[in-house]
Amino acid sequence: MSKYQYYTQEGYDKLKNKLQDMKTKGRQDIARQIAEARDKGDLSENAEYDAAKDAQGLLETEISKLENTMANARILDESAIDNSKVSLLNKVTIRNVKNGAKMTYTLVAEEEANLKEGKISVNSPFAKGLLGKALGDKAEIQTPGGIVEVEVMEISM
Repeated sequence: MSKYQYYTQEGYDKLKNKLQDMKTKGRQDIARQIAEARDKGDLSENAEYDAAKDAQGLLETEISKLENTMANARILDESAIDNSKVSLLNKVTIRNVKNGAKMTYTLVAEEEANLKEGKISVNSPFAKGLLGKALGDKAEIQTPGGIVEVEVMEISM
């Protein structure tokens, strides 16, 4: 049994649009490729036909995975999120205790994570180390480069 994944409305809408695009445009493109390959003659020695059928199988697998994700997706009410402790959808500013560097991250569902936008997965080791911490709390987080000690400077939406 899968566990629920929580999304912002924006993240949920992106997943929904991606699924719809795969079901319509993706399937149409694959069907066109198969038809074109079939028109070229003998299917037993037709590499294009085999490649198109493989692509069709991969697309259907992706659609199935995304449908499963959507079935377990829940939209979070952003107005009900508590800013007293770090949780999903919080924007957290932290300071590296050792070098004083400040970083700001938003904790999001895994599918919404995008480091360039400052969004990290709530399932990442870094986010797990911050979850439940309050303003001024310190956390020791295991990273590939060793343990990093950070202090929570700000928690907001």
